[in-house]
Amino acid sequence: MMDDSDTAVVVRVLAGDKDAFRVLLERHGRAVFSLAYRMTGNRQDAEDVVQETFLRAFRYLRRFDLEASFPVWLHRIGVNCSIGLLRKRRRQLESRDQRERKDEHALVSTPSKTPSPDCAALNAEISQRLYGALEVLSPRERAAFVLRHFENRSIAEISLAMNLRESAAKQCVFRAVQKLRRELACLVTRTP
Repeated sequence: MMDDSDTAVVVRVLAGDKDAFRVLLERHGRAVFSLAYRMTGNRQDAEDVVQETFLRAFRYLRRFDLEASFPVWLHRIGVNCSIGLLRKRRRQLESRDQRERKDEHALVSTPSKTPSPDCAALNAEISQRLYGALEVLSPRERAAFVLRHFENRSIAEISLAMNLRESAAKQCVFRAVQKLRRELACLVTRTP
């Protein structure tokens, strides 16, 4: 019986079995897409990040330490690709005027199964404001926030994925939360 672990599949790829890489893609593609979608905020960019992540993983597979965790290594590549795409997008957006920027970043909310019109409108507004608020974060802060609050990763996992010390990862998450609180303060209703 053939060993089906990630490490065994990597060894097969390194031995020349190019089709074995498809196993890794099928096994981990959905998780990378989920991470990329949460970081980039749209499906097309997330698909681009997944493609770039797996291209880089294939290209640098010989550098993978067989004693390490393949999903953690792949996650780090995905985070780096997402950050790169966010930085590129930010530079492009900074060159356009404010009105164009708002028009280009209108986001569609994730609909519930049977929302009322009021609920759908509120969901759309909250989603738009949340993703708009994420735009004020630096790519590193956004990555740390997404990993912590959307992916439920520990600070230790975030520091590994982002190649930071734990204190720096914790600081990135803290700064992101502070900025988002300021940006989203208008959504919080205060009671007397």
